[in-house]
Amino acid sequence: MLVIVGRIGRAHGIKGEVGMVVRTDEPDRRFADGAILVTDSRTPRKLTVESSRWHSGRLLVKFAEAPDRTAAEQLRNLSLQAEVSDDERPEDPEEFYDRELIGLAVRTTEGEVAGEVIDVVHLPSQDLLEIRRPAGNAVLVPLVEELVPEIDLGGRYVVVADRPGLLDPEGADVTPADVDAD
Repeated sequence: MLVIVGRIGRAHGIKGEVGMVVRTDEPDRRFADGAILVTDSRTPRKLTVESSRWHSGRLLVKFAEAPDRTAAEQLRNLSLQAEVSDDERPEDPEEFYDRELIGLAVRTTEGEVAGEVIDVVHLPSQDLLEIRRPAGNAVLVPLVEELVPEIDLGGRYVVVADRPGLLDPEGADVTPADVDAD
């Protein structure tokens, strides 16, 4: 199975390195020397990691297929995917692949059916579970332990600690005291 692990940014220097927008919790593993990645484009192509290094908090990657800056610039904005076996798990037991979470049933801490995970949204600040509610609407729930205290892959469910407005944004209790008067 192919899993998105990053997006190629702008070229760095003249030797073909590119900055990466990392989309994996295991960049040292996915961008290791010799790793073969596949572009997510109309005409997918394979890129071989020649080297990678961290520079000023940013991952720089050199691909064998991009020997210079001109070739590296042609790769900009391509998404990269890595082949991951179906039974592979992240090294950290508290981490999950998106494919493991999508399709899980959602329950509240009180045991009520709350919907199904339909997507995982990755933002720079945090990840969000997109949950389709029984009524058909969708809500976004931050994937943090305080709000998602339990993920049971074997049982095929996640538990969401419902807070006012979290699973039913239109039902949030807002009083005049909650609104900051200007």
